[in-house]
Amino acid sequence: MSRKTTLRRALVGLAAGAALAVSAPLAASAHVTVNPDTATPGSYATVNFRVPTESETASTVKLEVTLPTDTPLSAVLVQPVPGWTATVEKGALPVPVEVDGNTLTDAALKIVWQADPGVGIGQDQFQVFSAVLGPVPDTGHLVLPAAQSYSDGTVVDWAATPDEVAADDTLEPAPVLYVNDAPPSGGHGHSHGTASAEPATDDSTMATASAAASDDSSGVALGLSIAALVVAAAGAVLGALAFARRPKRG
Repeated sequence: MSRKTTLRRALVGLAAGAALAVSAPLAASAHVTVNPDTATPGSYATVNFRVPTESETASTVKLEVTLPTDTPLSAVLVQPVPGWTATVEKGALPVPVEVDGNTLTDAALKIVWQADPGVGIGQDQFQVFSAVLGPVPDTGHLVLPAAQSYSDGTVVDWAATPDEVAADDTLEPAPVLYVNDAPPSGGHGHSHGTASAEPATDDSTMATASAAASDDSSGVALGLSIAALVVAAAGAVLGALAFARRPKRG
């Protein structure tokens, strides 16, 4: 086999490996997530649903988050987002549930964010949708299935529970708010902490800022890692090309 053929195959393999290394962390982070992903029982937690668009040909035009009915939330507030209409859908619970001494027969069942005409989350973009949920039930965790609708009619259901994802990591994980359970290390969760619907104190403001800084640091670290891989791959390719062009010695 000639030196040129060997180098050509090596370069192809290197390029493929570099592409895989770069695409893997990006694909792993492109889930609909809830941040922070922890909350304190009895609190009114401010949570942010982060929605990235994975499609190269369509934009995200709707997000539907299903709320639990076995541990219902008696208060659900949504923050307005320009260009989007937010609706809290309420209805009867399958069975009455006692919450803080009160028997609930109906509660919030779903939050829907619908894009106005001509509005959407395009490729390489994301949107944050915020809501206050409470009082947070005294339970292990809350699974909050999310349906992401695209402008071409495609719907992605982020609905798999943590147990289902543990058994089959090819499933689309639902956003999960951990209460008494500890979030899985290295999972899809991001910043940890809670935020209250009450006016923030200095301590809570600092805690929120700290959580946001931690989340931003994770994003910066991911970006730097990807950049390092690209630079390393480019350097190897250039070195191999220089070697291939070097004249043979007699």
